This record gives sequence, C-alpha cells and structure tokens, in this order.
Amino acid sequence: MVRMQDPVSRHRSLIESARASLLMLAFGLSVLAFLIAIDRPEWFHVRPATGTAAAMANASTQAIAEQARAKPVIG
Repeated sequence: MVRMQDPVSRHRSLIESARASLLMLAFGLSVLAFLIAIDRPEWFHVRPATGTAAAMANASTQAIAEQARAKPVIG
C-alpha cells in the first residue's frame, strides 16, 4: 500500500524545492558575473567625478611624466 503525503508536507516540499532552485540559480549567476568581471579590469578604474578633478588628475600625470623624462635614473 502506497501512502499519500498530506497536502501541507507536499506544499512545504514544493516550496523547499523552489527555494533551492532559486538559490542555485542565484549562485550560478553570481559566479558568471564574477568570471565576466575578472576578464574586464577596465570596468573598475576609478574615474574623476568632476571636471576640476579630471583636470587635476591629468595635470599630475603630465607632471610626473615630465619629471621622469628630466631626471634619468642611474642604476
């Protein structure tokens, strides 16, 4: 004789199954996003927020480049 599950436990098992499937889907999408992100490091460059900050950053990189050209490294 096969015993039938009561409706409450059957409903609970369906909810648990759906929850497990959604968690596995979320984990898979997270891993996929991570793998895509590590392949594209240019996405994570810090950019200046304003025009003034951009000008200051540009000026500092140019000054550093000029200093490097003016002073040869002896070594």
